[in-house]
Amino acid sequence: MKNKIKALRELMEEHGIQAYLVPGSDPHQNEYVPDFWQRRRFITGFTGSAGEAVISRTKACLWTDSRYFLQAEEQLDADILTLFKMGMPDVPTPEAWVSKELDKRDALGVDPRVVSHKRYTDFKKSLDMKGIELKSIEKNLVDAIWEGRPEQPKGKIEIHEEKYSGAPAESKLQKLREKMEENAVDAHVITKLDSIAWLLNIRGSDVKFNPLTISYAIVTSEKAMFFVDLNKVTDKVRGVWKNTVEIFSYEAFGSKLQSLARKNCHVWLDETSVNQWIVDILEDGAELRLMPSPIHLFKAVKNETEISGFKAAHLRDGVAMVKFLHWLDQSVGKIEVSEISAAEKLAEFRAGNDLFKGLSFETISAYGAHGAIVHYATSPETDALLKKEGIYLVDSGAHYLDGTTDITRAIALGTPTEEQRDRFTRVLKGLIDLSTTSFPQGTTGMQLDTISRLALWEKGLNFGHGTGHGIGTYLNVHEGPHAISYYRCIGISLEPGMITTIEPGFYKEKDFGMRIENVALVLKDEEKSSEELSFYKFETLTLCPIDLRFVKKELLSTAEMEWLNSYHRKVYAALTPLLDSSEAGWLEKATKEI
Repeated sequence: MKNKIKALRELMEEHGIQAYLVPGSDPHQNEYVPDFWQRRRFITGFTGSAGEAVISRTKACLWTDSRYFLQAEEQLDADILTLFKMGMPDVPTPEAWVSKELDKRDALGVDPRVVSHKRYTDFKKSLDMKGIELKSIEKNLVDAIWEGRPEQPKGKIEIHEEKYSGAPAESKLQKLREKMEENAVDAHVITKLDSIAWLLNIRGSDVKFNPLTISYAIVTSEKAMFFVDLNKVTDKVRGVWKNTVEIFSYEAFGSKLQSLARKNCHVWLDETSVNQWIVDILEDGAELRLMPSPIHLFKAVKNETEISGFKAAHLRDGVAMVKFLHWLDQSVGKIEVSEISAAEKLAEFRAGNDLFKGLSFETISAYGAHGAIVHYATSPETDALLKKEGIYLVDSGAHYLDGTTDITRAIALGTPTEEQRDRFTRVLKGLIDLSTTSFPQGTTGMQLDTISRLALWEKGLNFGHGTGHGIGTYLNVHEGPHAISYYRCIGISLEPGMITTIEPGFYKEKDFGMRIENVALVLKDEEKSSEELSFYKFETLTLCPIDLRFVKKELLSTAEMEWLNSYHRKVYAALTPLLDSSEAGWLEKATKEI
C-alpha cells in the first residue's frame, strides 16, 4: 500500500497537483464497479461499495458511510490511511478537508470520467472559495501505476425477452421520445447501465452481481444509438435491433457527443449520473438540460408482466430459503459449517431453481459479532465457524429471468438472551408496522422511514442505514429513484407498481446484528381510497419464515401478532407443496401460531 501511494504521489508531482481524488465510482456511476475500474480499492485496500479517497502529498484519507465503518477499520492500514466516518459529528466532507489542507493556488486533480457532474460541481464550488484549482486530468493516475490490472469484461449481450420485460424496446423508446418532445430536447444521452438495459431490453455480465453491459446510448427523435465493445454484440442482437437500434463502438461515443455539440443540439443529461467528461465535451456548443432521466421512473413502476414475474421468482426463492434454513438447523453442531460454506450451500439451493441467473449481490453470511458489520463481506481470513449458540445473519438474493430477490433473516443458533429477544422483537415491530401502513398519494420514503424505527426509539435505540430500496426486474438489486430512507430519499413519492425492500435492523458492535428484510409491492388501498384522495399500501412478496425463537409475544400488539400469524400461514400454504416431507415438517414448526 505504501509503495502504491508513493508511486501515485510521484505522478501527482509530475502533473503539478497537490492532491488527487480517487472516488469509488466509474464512468457510469455504477454501485458495483467492475474489477478493472476498482481504483479506490486498489489504492486503499478498502472493498466496500461506498466511499472515496483523497491522496495528498503528505496524507491519505478515506471517507465511507455507516454501513462500512467497522469494515473500513478492519481493512485500512491506520498508519497510512485516515478513516473519516461520513455523517458523524465534526467529520469534514472530502471537499472541506481538501479546502483546509491545500493552500491557495494549489490544485486537486481528478479524472473527469469517474466523477459525476454534480460531485464535480460541489467540489469546485468549495475549492473556488479558497482559491484552489480543481484540475481535470484525462489519463487516470491510478491506472498508470496499476500493475496486473484486470482485463475489461468480455461477456456477450443477451436479449431480455418480452415475456419477461412486458414491453418491447420500440414502445419504451417511444415513451422516452414523448418525454423528450415535452421537454423540447433533441437528444437524451444515457450513461446508467441499468437504464440502457431496461430501455433496450438487454442483459449482460460485465458487472459482478448486476446483469449489465458496459455501454452508452444516445436517443434522438429518429435514432437510438448504442455504444459498446462490438465483440459483445451477437447476430441475434443485431437481428432483433435491425430496424430499431444503431450499433457503434464504445470508443465512438466521444465523437458522437462532439457532433451533438457542433449542431448546437438541446441535450438532456441525467443530472444524478452524467460524468464531468461528457459535460465538458457537450458544453462546447450544445445547450444542456440537466434533469433526472425519465427512465428511472419508467423502470421503477413495474408493469403487470414484471409484477407477476416478481411473485413467481419470490415463490421459487422462498423454497430455496426454506431448504437452506432446514439444512442449517440440521447441520450446525453436527457437521462443520462456516460462514462461507453456509453461503455456498444457500447459493446451491438457489441454483436449482428454474430461471436462475446468479446471485443479486454478494451474500452477507455473518455469525456473531460479524453480524454487527452491516455490509460484512466474508473472506477466508475472517471465515467463522457456526456453533449452537449466538446469532447468524444472512442477507442474500438471486436474479431470475422474471425477477430479482433480496431477503435477510436473523437465525437463533442457540437460546437467545433476553436482550436479543427484546431487540429482535422491536425490529420485527418496525417491519410489521411499516408493512401494514396505508399512506396517501404523494407520500415519500423519507416520511415512511420513521415508522420502522419507533419501537427501537422507545428504548433509545436506532439503526444507521435506510429502511428500504427499490429493486430491478432482473436488474440492479438496488434501484431508484424511490427509497425508504432518512438520507437517501430524493423526494420521489411511492406509486403503485413500485417494489421496495422493508429492512429494519439492530446492531450491537462486537456482539451481534439482526435485520429482517422483506420485499413489498406498492398497490392501491381500495378500502381507504376515495374520489378526493387515493391511498396506497404494501403487499409483501417475500415468502420465508421469521424466527419465532426471538419473539417476545408480550411486546407485540394484537394486530402485530395477527399479521405475523397470517404471514406465516401464507408462507406455509405457498411453499409446502414444493418441499419434501422433512422440509415441510420443519416449516410447519417454523410457522406455528403464537
